[in-house]
Amino acid sequence: MTRPIGYFVHHQGRGHAERAAAIANAVAKECPVVLFCAKDDIFPPLADHVSVREIPSLFEARGDEDLGLANARTPPNLHCAPLGWPGITHAVATLAQWFDAERPGLFVTDVSAELAQLARIASVPCVSVLQHGDRSDIGHMAAYESALGIMAPYAEVLEQPGRPDWMLAKTFYAPGVGVAVEPLAREEARERLRIPLDRKVVVVIAGGGGSGTPSTPLTLGARAEPDSLWITIGAVEHEWHATAPGNLEHRGWVDSPERYIAAADRIVSSTGNTTVHMVAAIGRPWIVVPEWRYFDEQVWKARMLDRAGAAVMLDHWPSHADAWIAAWQRAAALDLDRQQGLVDRSAANLVAAWLNGLAERRA
Repeated sequence: MTRPIGYFVHHQGRGHAERAAAIANAVAKECPVVLFCAKDDIFPPLADHVSVREIPSLFEARGDEDLGLANARTPPNLHCAPLGWPGITHAVATLAQWFDAERPGLFVTDVSAELAQLARIASVPCVSVLQHGDRSDIGHMAAYESALGIMAPYAEVLEQPGRPDWMLAKTFYAPGVGVAVEPLAREEARERLRIPLDRKVVVVIAGGGGSGTPSTPLTLGARAEPDSLWITIGAVEHEWHATAPGNLEHRGWVDSPERYIAAADRIVSSTGNTTVHMVAAIGRPWIVVPEWRYFDEQVWKARMLDRAGAAVMLDHWPSHADAWIAAWQRAAALDLDRQQGLVDRSAANLVAAWLNGLAERRA
């Protein structure tokens, strides 16, 4: 086997770990892969020649920080680089020592602008993962300019405006990479989930990276159509003034969200990477309400889904029943083929071939 490929994986949400595992498993057919992450238990099953090395979080305090340096000014090319954190010192040392010992063919970062710059300083070819959002700041652009290549885990039709030509020229699009959806008929999905076959069903999906979907707007939507069954999966924030109707059911975290999507007639969701591509792979009338994320990541993804005719974006949760009705009327006119075109089931193998090609350039 050739030189290994290193891969930093952010541990928030599900999307980073899922696409890293899918790509690493495909790459490992040609060379070993080492995944660096603050959590070693968040990955789907990994292939032979794929290993996980736990490093301290680059973003979370652990209790032995030098708080006297907490107000030190941060230069604009860095996003999160506090001073006096032994955990960060150890993480960077671990990576630098691995770079020196293994001389990797590539280092992929999903995502850290700081580590992309570290790889460049260490003279290690880097690939940066590109996400939606306002990322024209100095820190992000330094990471993208430092990179040998850029990997976008979404379809090119969802690319947002304003990316410079030099950046697009080295961007590889991998629509829905890492999102595996079990093909399942609506009736079979409902039988497995004990959902009535004769009801119209709305499934509301909250992602794994935030605090949850507010319950009150959902009570308004469900109460406006008493003959439908509304089911939420994921975290829901309950508010004291919300009066839940009988057709609104909260099921919390579930093991197979794709079954709920298959069972649904209509979908409401946030716009996290995994959620978006699970819904797109199946295809349903779809309303998206972005959650708060750094750099307006979900806002931009929702905008591009709306612009592509794949989903209806709402800037905020509906505050009355008529707003829900108007949004559903728009969603009924969506072309579901456009949704399914946002996912390429061979994306992981295509990314692996691209990464191996970049590594061969070094060799």
